[in-house]
Amino acid sequence: MDAQSQRLRIVAENLANQNTTGSTPGADPYRRKTITFSEHIDQDTGASSVSVDKIGQDMSNFESRYDPSHPAADSKGYVKIANVDSMTEMMDMREAEQSYEANLNTMQSTRTMLSRTLDLLK
Repeated sequence: MDAQSQRLRIVAENLANQNTTGSTPGADPYRRKTITFSEHIDQDTGASSVSVDKIGQDMSNFESRYDPSHPAADSKGYVKIANVDSMTEMMDMREAEQSYEANLNTMQSTRTMLSRTLDLLK
């Protein structure tokens, strides 16, 4: 659940900065952040968990838009725009929400089963 929460924060940051450009001519705009997970297995219980391995950057090329009046326009009048695609971010957000919800449902089911087991032992 913590990993999916972090993923949602990265998606939110990407969406918030999708229109961010450089401030000087030819400067790079905001670069989309990516998140990588890693699996950990508890040696005692055999349970696996997921955590954030690293937060990186999407190194895909920036697109350009013609806007000669913009302060970040190069000598030809083009401004580099962030490599954030809102549709990709929305899909990532939906997947993170679904994973979070599935984990929450699993935790609630486990808690219910443990409670019923304790009731049987009384």
